[in-house]
Amino acid sequence: MPSQYRVLRVFLLFIVTALMGQKVVAQYCVDNVVLVHGNGSSPSSWDNTVDKLLWSGYQQAQIFAPAWGVSNPAINNHYGREEVPVREAIVAAIESSCTGKIDIIAHSMGVTLAAQQVIKLGADDLVESFVGIAGAYRGVWTCGVYPFNVWTSTCGKWGSSIGSPFLQWLYGKPIAQRVFSMKSWIDQVVCAWGTCMVNGRHTSQIEGEQDSYTYYYGHFGLQKYTADDQLMLIY
Repeated sequence: MPSQYRVLRVFLLFIVTALMGQKVVAQYCVDNVVLVHGNGSSPSSWDNTVDKLLWSGYQQAQIFAPAWGVSNPAINNHYGREEVPVREAIVAAIESSCTGKIDIIAHSMGVTLAAQQVIKLGADDLVESFVGIAGAYRGVWTCGVYPFNVWTSTCGKWGSSIGSPFLQWLYGKPIAQRVFSMKSWIDQVVCAWGTCMVNGRHTSQIEGEQDSYTYYYGHFGLQKYTADDQLMLIY
């Protein structure tokens, strides 16, 4: 969970604004937010987060949730058609942001896809906060070790196999001013073969992150049930 200081700060903000009869951020200029869903999923997977953002005073026009990929998760990777919607959403969010910066919250394969687009755009200095939820920054064992066991696009050169050329290119590059990860040791996707560890670290952790938070949720619960903490990290 976030630090006690951060929790106290946001709690006090909610109390004060509630007493004033106002939404939390309605009177402030805040970063636009980009929500990048996971492999085979859809923007609707962010419904809890969107509801929380709207309740907190964000306008619908400040929330960007691109739909990328197809419903078959074995086909999607980090190259070509998957890139375009995410890149366009990031560019649009930056261009219309009243602060000139954005926040990104991403889930699962959306973590590495969003990070890739930030790097390609050279926009890491324009991303204030990046929250990666249940990502596979170091790959997943179910995809094998590149170039073995990579029969699907998801596990290939542009996919999530351990040591894939894509992940080697991605690793260690700056993606935001502040980076956080949310992870679980019971994640049924990134820990599917009984271990979450790759090269000595949880695969959901992001190199250069400010902090990493652990929850007792599965892969999809991490996205669905952490909306409050997601907002705390981007405030």
